[in-house]
Amino acid sequence: MSLLSNALNPMLANMTLTPRTLILTMAVFALQPIAFGGWLALIPLVKEQLGLNKAELAVALLGLPVATVISLQVASRLIPKIGPRKILAVMFPVQAPVLLLPLFARSQSELFLALTGFGVVMAFMQVCLNVYAGRLEKETGAHIMNRCHGFWAIGLMVGSLAIAALLWAGPVAALFALGITTGIMGVFCALALPQLAAEAIKTNPPRRSIAEMPRMLFLISLVTFAVSMTEGAMADWGAVYMAERLPIGSSYIGIGVSIYAGALAFGRLLGDTLKTRFGAMRLARMTFATALTGVLLLVLPLPLYVALFGFACVGIGASVGFPLGVSAAASLDDGYESANIAVMSSIGISGFLLGPPMIGFLAEAFTLRIGLAALIPGLVIAAVFARCLETRKTG
Repeated sequence: MSLLSNALNPMLANMTLTPRTLILTMAVFALQPIAFGGWLALIPLVKEQLGLNKAELAVALLGLPVATVISLQVASRLIPKIGPRKILAVMFPVQAPVLLLPLFARSQSELFLALTGFGVVMAFMQVCLNVYAGRLEKETGAHIMNRCHGFWAIGLMVGSLAIAALLWAGPVAALFALGITTGIMGVFCALALPQLAAEAIKTNPPRRSIAEMPRMLFLISLVTFAVSMTEGAMADWGAVYMAERLPIGSSYIGIGVSIYAGALAFGRLLGDTLKTRFGAMRLARMTFATALTGVLLLVLPLPLYVALFGFACVGIGASVGFPLGVSAAASLDDGYESANIAVMSSIGISGFLLGPPMIGFLAEAFTLRIGLAALIPGLVIAAVFARCLETRKTG
């Protein structure tokens, strides 16, 4: 495998990033989370319809991470054989009907099972997106990962805003409209992506034991886990937080998620430029400190407008952690890039998906503000170990 990678190196060094390839790559990153953003804005509605308290909702939300973590390992084995573009073309239209299942749930257990279905789809799409972008970075030498995830955040924001505009048609019709539209567009963009040199390699490298994996990979995963917990907390509990602080029946409960997602996108769109200027470690520490400030503004007894500023700080602060982790994991090894990204994604996305249930249990036992305060130690740890996010030269 290493011989084949070395043989490809001269070819890879001459590849350039064309505007068409960049636009298509950003498009698939933006299209994938739009329907998911719509679902996030509907969580308070589903919680109320099923009569769940915060702890019961937290248990139901575990369906997503359970399925995602398991499926990520399967996805990492299939991607080298099939290719990320073809898998994305299949998963985009599958996502629409699968994401409707939680809206038909009649109990906590049915909601859990419905979310496991989407967890499988999400796992395959997330690994495919990150593997393709990671390969594109390595083959062209361009920094694009933060911008890719910036467009992912834009898609999340668009989804949460669009569901509010379409809610007059009912939650099922609104979410289906988002899913089917992005599904059709996603298939077109995925198949239009150019095939990269690494996709020509159809065989998997030998399986590794945990002891054979780079230690740095687990440190990278630890940092992304902590930052992703913050991302997941804002995504799943942002609307609930606003619902508790606004008058009953307010139509602005999704504003916190929208502000957060917009700031997340803004930080990621600037991330590649800032990474070039400051380096990954300094950029990570600056943003993690900003996220920590934002969490404090949310948990302290401050006016609502300060909390809205807190959502913006958390969005900017959490913006670059996961993209930097993907680039760092992909740079550890050419032959095992899919496997490295899958391991890092498994742990990182676990933080995104396990953080909200943990906060739900704490919120039910104490308050939602105390639940959000549990994010603080992880952000401190991430800042301490930010050096691991520096990318390494391979080849």
